[in-house]
Amino acid sequence: MSDESSALIQLGFVGAPFGVRGWIKLRSHTEPPERLLDHRILAIGQGSVWQNYRIEASGRSGGALTVKLAGVEDRDQAQALRGAQVRVPRSELPQRDDKDFYRADLIGCEVVNLDGINLGVVQHFVETPAQVLMVVRGAQEFWIPAVPLHLRRVDLQARRVVVDWSATVA
Repeated sequence: MSDESSALIQLGFVGAPFGVRGWIKLRSHTEPPERLLDHRILAIGQGSVWQNYRIEASGRSGGALTVKLAGVEDRDQAQALRGAQVRVPRSELPQRDDKDFYRADLIGCEVVNLDGINLGVVQHFVETPAQVLMVVRGAQEFWIPAVPLHLRRVDLQARRVVVDWSATVA
């Protein structure tokens, strides 16, 4: 999968086991969260270890998505997947317009603030209960909330993100 159209895009991660029969909770990055379930095959893993899983059944519990994956038959197998990333091929995702992007599109982009000061390059994203944080590394490291208030412009052609964020550390 070396070309861009077949690259895997992270759309969530595996949460806690749900019950004793191999069900897991999924934390979805999609809006609405159920859109993740449109993909019947999910690539789940970390680093260089990935495996495709077919969704056998799905549901919700307490606001969380729950799924039963083929081949995951008990709580121990479900627990072994906890914390793993959930990805799908980019080719299966809808085309985005100029104002819409995937997090993976921002990795490696230059980040400048409204004053034109270069803050560094997007390294990765961190999920927190409150919001998603964009980790930008340059001379300093900045953890910038990836929300419209702070993400002002994204130019994927120029590989540049403009943020409303101070270049000084408080």
